[in-house]
Amino acid sequence: QVRLVEFGGGLAQAGGSLRLSCAVAGHTFTNLNMAWFRQAPGKEREFVAVITRTGGTVFGNAVRGRFIIFRDNAKSTVDLQMGSLKPEDTGVYLCAGGFGLIVDQSTNYNYWGQGTQVTVSS
Repeated sequence: QVRLVEFGGGLAQAGGSLRLSCAVAGHTFTNLNMAWFRQAPGKEREFVAVITRTGGTVFGNAVRGRFIIFRDNAKSTVDLQMGSLKPEDTGVYLCAGGFGLIVDQSTNYNYWGQGTQVTVSS
C-alpha cells in the first residue's frame, strides 16, 4: 500500500514563507514523478509544481519564481519551499505521485496524500 503523508503548512503572513514536506512509503520513490497541487474552497484543483523522477521541475504560472520544489531520494521525501506568499496561495496542499508524461494534470497521478492546510493572511 502506497502512503503519502504531508507535513508543514499552517498560518503565514503575506510576504512570508512556509515549507511543506511529503513522505512516501510503499513504492519505489525514484520511479515516481512527485507533484504538489492545491485546492481552495469553491475552486478546482490547481497544479503547483512537479519534480520528475529525473529531477526536472515545472511550476504553475501562479507560483513560478516564488516556490521551489526538491526531492531527497534517500529519504523518499519531496519538499515545497514557498516564498513571497500571497493570500491567494491559501488552500489545501496535496502531495501526489505518478508516472504520466503530462505532469501538470492531476489525472496523471496515482497516489495522493490527505493534504495540509496553508492559510496566508493579508
